[in-house]
Amino acid sequence: MNVQEFQQELKKRGITLSDHQLSQFERYFHILVDWNERMNLTAITDKEEVYLKHFFDSVSAAFYHDFNSVETVVDIGAGAGFPSLPLKICFPHLDVTIVDSLNKRITFLHALAEELDLTGVSFYHDRAETFGKKKEHREHFDVAMARAVARLPVLSELCIPLVKKDGTFLAMKGAGAKDELSESKKAFSLLGGELIEANQFTLPQEESERSIIKIKKVKQTPGKFPRKPGTPNKQPLA
Repeated sequence: MNVQEFQQELKKRGITLSDHQLSQFERYFHILVDWNERMNLTAITDKEEVYLKHFFDSVSAAFYHDFNSVETVVDIGAGAGFPSLPLKICFPHLDVTIVDSLNKRITFLHALAEELDLTGVSFYHDRAETFGKKKEHREHFDVAMARAVARLPVLSELCIPLVKKDGTFLAMKGAGAKDELSESKKAFSLLGGELIEANQFTLPQEESERSIIKIKKVKQTPGKFPRKPGTPNKQPLA
């Protein structure tokens, strides 16, 4: 997907980018590739692939959720900033928090935000399980997001505790999302979430399968969740 196709595909879906926003994406690409030579941020460095599999794929969450009505977003395990920073470029009003367990990625994100002149972004070097226990973050966000970080029952335990009541957990998944959904009913219930919808689509050109799963926070998450670091992965709520 070249830059013009990226712009056109987003415009079809009601997202019109200014010249400044397009230049931010272009700068993002070059910074990503530059830093990737020194640390492992992504296996995808071809420009057209980055625009399709990272930028477009990240923004696809906005095809199924209205980010114009969202103020605060937390992104768990964002790595090189996906999906929340492409969304931040498209929706500059968003207040974005990224949590990642690798400090070198946090260093990259700080440098990236400075280069792109992004304000209203915060980066935390922390485990999601620990972050979700902290009073100042717990049940604080309109939207919690994660993209291809772990299986859905695990992601639910990491993300739902961070969402305020009536907020949304958006899980961005690839193929196999249906199986993960069937494994996650217990987790949703225990954590105070309720499945709203699961949207399937295919990436343009590549035709690979994607799913955007929306879970609404309908009640407060019990204080025992998330469990201690490592436990959600070893013993999923399934």
